[in-house]
Amino acid sequence: MRRLFPVTDQTADRDSGGTDREWSLAELAAAYAYPEPPGERGGRPGVWLRANMVSTLDGAAQHDGRSQPISSAADMRIFGTLRALADVVIAGAETVRQEGYRPARARAEFAELRQASGQGPAPVIAVVSASLELDFSLPLFTSPLVPTLILTGAAAAPDRIAAAERAGARVVVAGDGVGVDPARAVRALADLGHTRLLTEGGPRLLGQFVAAGVLDELCLTVSPMLTAGDAQRIAGGPSVGVPRRFALASLLEEEGFLFSRYRRD
Repeated sequence: MRRLFPVTDQTADRDSGGTDREWSLAELAAAYAYPEPPGERGGRPGVWLRANMVSTLDGAAQHDGRSQPISSAADMRIFGTLRALADVVIAGAETVRQEGYRPARARAEFAELRQASGQGPAPVIAVVSASLELDFSLPLFTSPLVPTLILTGAAAAPDRIAAAERAGARVVVAGDGVGVDPARAVRALADLGHTRLLTEGGPRLLGQFVAAGVLDELCLTVSPMLTAGDAQRIAGGPSVGVPRRFALASLLEEEGFLFSRYRRD
């Protein structure tokens, strides 16, 4: 990443010689730090749910089913920073399959910061799945630094729950029926001590969080690309009754990519 600076003040974060410079990981971590203390959500204080998504200029959240083709090196740098700040990374089962999720890794650059925040060496991965039709032989389940969580509903098949637990995953019931209730999922993660929450989608899961009113922050990368086609938007599912307004917290730019951060009013 050669340059990354606020669009509203393009000289504020340049060096004294006036040339563009790369932000350090420490600066990125400070820019994207979770609020202290986090906001209250669903009657439980101290929980903050942020989403990190990427979209093309024409609204596509993916190309050929994956986000990587519309991303960039700077986007991935921020992606890694957001993960390093989180207690838990929440992803839908389809996203886990399509993106080939692996366990989150410990990064030496963030070890001191995580220790000071009372966090483990790496964030927990939490997979949202109603059916639990997952490949439990994958490293995400067999060799994570911390056991992978699976959020599911009370009606999940007992044999699939047993298979997940045999693989080393921890199954958390966060819904009374087949699926997961978004607000209950947030509360369940808070009960486990996870208060800095990050979701990476996909669109259907993010849409559920939006509809339930539990999303606190959206980190959206706008990619300077056009794809056409019928790719999903960053959030899908039923629309909300009244559009929810978020406030712009920061806006960064590099090589045409915009890195925006919006927070709920």
